[in-house]
Amino acid sequence: MNNDICVLIANESHIRYIPTILNTIEKAAKIRGTGIAKRTPEYIEQKMKEGKAIIALAGDTFAGFCYIESWGNKQYVANSGLIVADEFRGRGLAKAIKRKSFELSREKYPHSKLFGLTSGAAVMKINTGLGYVPVTFAELTNDEAFWRGCQGCVNYDILQRTERRYCICTAMLYEPEKEKSPKN
Repeated sequence: MNNDICVLIANESHIRYIPTILNTIEKAAKIRGTGIAKRTPEYIEQKMKEGKAIIALAGDTFAGFCYIESWGNKQYVANSGLIVADEFRGRGLAKAIKRKSFELSREKYPHSKLFGLTSGAAVMKINTGLGYVPVTFAELTNDEAFWRGCQGCVNYDILQRTERRYCICTAMLYEPEKEKSPKN
């Protein structure tokens, strides 16, 4: 990754990037033809204000983003919305953002299980490097609010038809009791 890209915890000063973040996510979903759950500007703003988002910047230019959310009375934490702007792909930035998000999740929720849903091989590889393993959807949170978040995905009908047992995404889980530190 280039040294001129900073990966940091987002805060209120980064709210101005929200339209770019949401446009980048929407564009990527259309190009990939896969599901990425839609989020509102207010939701992303809240994540930034709470210190639960990671942003990557090349100077003042948006390069990437991810956020965290806790579920099931903080027993589970999801790292979601990972996106890298087209012009910054292929530099290891997704891995750096995901690692920073992982570290933030472990700091804020040290005893929580971390999980993610992804349809991308690259994210699966990054997650595996951090100690995540593929699991069934039944091993994830049963928090209804989390599953409602999937309604913004183009593949939500699959999830509904299978009673949340299967979808296009792969579920991955990191359990702190089973893995002491992320792999390098």
